[in-house]
Amino acid sequence: MAKLPKPEELFDSIDWTPPETDWMDTPVEFQPGRWCYPAKKKVVEDLGFPNPREWSPADEDWKIPSNWREIVLEGMKERLEKYRSFKLFMDICVRCGACADKCHYFLGSGDPKNMPVLRAELMRSIYKGEFTLPGKIFGRLAGARKLTEEVIKEWFYYYYQCSECRRCSVFCPYGIDTCEVTMMGRELLHLLGININWILEPVRNCVYIGNHLGLQPHTVKENIEYLCWDIEEVTGLKIQPSFNRKGAEILFVAPSGDYFADPGIYTFMGYLVLFEYLGLDYTLSTYASEGGNFGLFTSHEMMQKINAKIYHEAERLGVKFIIGGECGHMWRVKHQYMDTVNGPAPSNLEVPKSPITGTVFEHAKSTKMIHICEFTADLIAHGKLELDPSRNDKYVVTFHDSCNPSRGMGFFEEPRFILKHVCNNFYDMPENTIREKTFCCGSGSGLNTDEFMDMRMRGGLPRANAVEYVHKKHGVNMLACICAIDRAALSTLMQYWVPEVGVCGVHELVANALVFPDEKTGKKKRTLDLRQQPLKPEDEENV
Repeated sequence: MAKLPKPEELFDSIDWTPPETDWMDTPVEFQPGRWCYPAKKKVVEDLGFPNPREWSPADEDWKIPSNWREIVLEGMKERLEKYRSFKLFMDICVRCGACADKCHYFLGSGDPKNMPVLRAELMRSIYKGEFTLPGKIFGRLAGARKLTEEVIKEWFYYYYQCSECRRCSVFCPYGIDTCEVTMMGRELLHLLGININWILEPVRNCVYIGNHLGLQPHTVKENIEYLCWDIEEVTGLKIQPSFNRKGAEILFVAPSGDYFADPGIYTFMGYLVLFEYLGLDYTLSTYASEGGNFGLFTSHEMMQKINAKIYHEAERLGVKFIIGGECGHMWRVKHQYMDTVNGPAPSNLEVPKSPITGTVFEHAKSTKMIHICEFTADLIAHGKLELDPSRNDKYVVTFHDSCNPSRGMGFFEEPRFILKHVCNNFYDMPENTIREKTFCCGSGSGLNTDEFMDMRMRGGLPRANAVEYVHKKHGVNMLACICAIDRAALSTLMQYWVPEVGVCGVHELVANALVFPDEKTGKKKRTLDLRQQPLKPEDEENV
């Protein structure tokens, strides 16, 4: 991993001065900390992807097939015919630059090729040069160029400096989604065996084992049981979740990061505490043990394959509907692709209906799957939860709109509704940094890897800057979010840029605030939160 400079050194190094040469004449420079390690040969072989080999982006020779040019152009032709949006985005950009300063990677690096308009031009110029008559005739005058090995290397460098967050698309007057261009670029690179390990190894694990981390079924079960012991230590509750139980009403699917790593484990504990409070009839699956979908960052076909396991397990177990946890790309896939890539949901599934409030979630009529925050917000709205928000008074909370649930599915208000009922101290970040305009964590789309740390900290700078603003203005010391990748990435980002601010999931705070009947009758006094810290100042002497 490249040595990371101190925050003030990194900030001072950002230079937005344009290069003296035209972008087509400015060669790509592979800088330390700004590119990811390639996928291991065995991982590529296991997935059946082309050209498995040992190679490095730092090498001159990338060992691509001799007919690489034909492979890429044929792949591009196929996708132009298959995806109408791709063809449209190649044709309609007028290079107005409205997107230029909206990308967190451009803001953090000053590299013009990280402007969404120019990142897309890396692909569009090849489209024009290889597939359009004006491009073939007029060449550079028409913004066209030919496909070369240097272009392939440029694609790799910059399409893995895009987190597919789609912030640029919010500001584009034509609605161009540069994320879709990045997705196509990555798919074309896969045809040559050019990919990164931090994406493909989780994909391989998910395909072969069931989750990104490669945890075997017994390990999944044991990890969750360990969390139940911690819950008992804190609350006295002896929670015994069921696994792979046929006939349960609900299948609950969470990202694997939530039952594996800090701070996600506290979010998962929050789910379990809430379900115990409700007496919910649910089961967990050790087969569909991953809500996340790194296939979204790989190919449409891989996304479909990984997403299908959730439906398969819901059908096998005979549940009525599915609740999904706090995950980012799970919900973008569910909202934007699930219907089309996997077709109708299994016939045994029903339109989700809360067994507690009777609310029918009509918007999930086709997918049969709802978000845990929708479920919890509905419970609060119907007065079904006894909450004591003062138990979270040690936190002054703000909320990060994770890109995929927010821009990907318009999910803005439910998490805030919950937070305002479980916390007394909540403050939003500035309006131009939240909701559909939210800044990315800087590590999305499979870029949350150590060797990419320089670019991660640069890409996360705009988000950190907004957090620092509310920290200084309101004393914010906790950043809540509803994405497992964000919980991991933002923890590192805050430690670097705003070390006074911690990171948590929404349902950790829900569980802290929940008041169980035994507490109301005085049979048990709860003094600890899920992190085994005092709930209130007066509880400190009892810890």
